[in-house]
Amino acid sequence: MTTSPAQVWARVIGWTLVLAGIVGFFYSSAFGSPGETDAVFGVLDVNGFHNLLHILSGLLGIWLARSYSAARAYCILLAVAYTVVAIWGFVIGDGAAILSIIPVNTEDNLLHAGIALVSLVVGLSTPAAPAPSSHEPGPGFRYN
Repeated sequence: MTTSPAQVWARVIGWTLVLAGIVGFFYSSAFGSPGETDAVFGVLDVNGFHNLLHILSGLLGIWLARSYSAARAYCILLAVAYTVVAIWGFVIGDGAAILSIIPVNTEDNLLHAGIALVSLVVGLSTPAAPAPSSHEPGPGFRYN
């Protein structure tokens, strides 16, 4: 069975988000409103909540990548969620916090928008059902 583009992306972005969440805890592990924040590599604002969301959404992607249809759905839902987060971040402005707990800045918003775009393209370009396998019996084949 062939791995779909959605499965590949779900694994890649899943592991990337898990790694980003883990690395983020080295910068800021504070939980609060928004708690102590710090910028990963001096660019991306994080705190404990932000890191935890990255880890959970990444683990979800890794888990759903096992299934063709679940990986496609994950890509599309990730695109929707990250689009909402990016727009929300742009609206509230640089250095603000979504729901008063998730710190975001312009760089975060651009990254979220990029992830949303790639996820949408991959999700929608993956057919809803996999192509039939060449190992399946052809027309006229009869089981005895």
